Amino acid sequence: MPIASSSGVFEQADLGPVHLRNRIIKAATFEGVMPGGQVTDALIEFHRRVAAGGAAMSTVAYLAVSPEGRTDRHCLLLNEESRPGLRRLTDAVHAEGAAVAAQVGHAGPVANARSNRAPSLSPSGGFTPLGTRLRAVDAAGIERITEDYRRAALVAVEAGFDSIEVHVGHNYLLSAFLSPKLNRRHDAYGGSVENRARFPRQVLRAVRDAVGDGIAVTAKLNMADGVPGGLWLDESLEVATLFESDGVLNAIELTGGSSLANPMYLFRGEAPLKEFGATLPPPVRLGFRFIGSRFLKAYPFEEAFFLPYARQFLNALSTPIILLGGINQLETMEAAIAEGFAFVAMARALLREPDLPNRLQAGSTGGSLCIHCNKCMPTIYSTTRCVLVDR
Repeated sequence: MPIASSSGVFEQADLGPVHLRNRIIKAATFEGVMPGGQVTDALIEFHRRVAAGGAAMSTVAYLAVSPEGRTDRHCLLLNEESRPGLRRLTDAVHAEGAAVAAQVGHAGPVANARSNRAPSLSPSGGFTPLGTRLRAVDAAGIERITEDYRRAALVAVEAGFDSIEVHVGHNYLLSAFLSPKLNRRHDAYGGSVENRARFPRQVLRAVRDAVGDGIAVTAKLNMADGVPGGLWLDESLEVATLFESDGVLNAIELTGGSSLANPMYLFRGEAPLKEFGATLPPPVRLGFRFIGSRFLKAYPFEEAFFLPYARQFLNALSTPIILLGGINQLETMEAAIAEGFAFVAMARALLREPDLPNRLQAGSTGGSLCIHCNKCMPTIYSTTRCVLVDR
């Protein structure tokens, strides 16, 4: 019989006001089971399995705060209509002994304008790398979207979520405002790092004020966009320091990459060009055959590939840090916790094995079976899953 692990990874810990049974968090991965933006039994089961598998908290992704802020029409809008279904989800996760977080955000330039039947918003307008026109959000729009975040946060509390993760990564709207490449504004929301961080800080404050101190609030923050002229470590450290000075966050989850221009910077490993191309309409698919390798760049996979960047934040901040990025082995998790990271976040590894935390805690010496083929990426348009696992 295996001996149960006594690792610090499986010690109980607090995320602000939320008590967690261990230090493993299921990172947000769009679940692909919300046709028309509806809460489905499949969505509930997705997160129930993660909770039953031993993770301390599962993160529901991606919950939009505004209609035009959905990634597409199949993205769930966090409003009164979705609240009853989300309450069923949180109840199911809680019944398995885990906490549950709502990842909330506005997709901004990453949004599919055609699917949403609404313009894709960005700090400065222009076009996406795939040719979609972007409309610059004006000052009134910033105030309206800030209020959307506040209302959405209240719905999340009423739906039973324990934590709210504000998406400030991957060049979604708040992340796009931080990017010197995407933000070319000349008003109070552009120019200096402090100005570019004004909108995200305004949103984080609105969310905290809405939910009070009984709910955890975290930010998922880009350390680097992975594109020339984008946000880089020096400025993202300044942003994180500003976030910390506001005193509204219980933790920061560090990430990187651009869903707009370089998504593989986040994933690392093989680039699923063929599989991703097959999800596109025929006219777009033809063009993707020529430019796909520029959009989905291949990066060698390394265990905990964001760790060297994240250490700089760990050394500079007192805010708890959640380490993300290619974490598959128990010894990696143990080393991260010993080094001072508060939690570790896993995504692909838990798609392959939702029960990985239980297996590791029971004494298994093997790590995740994930091979980093990234063929799970294109499944977000049907049912997000590991394609190597029989369903």
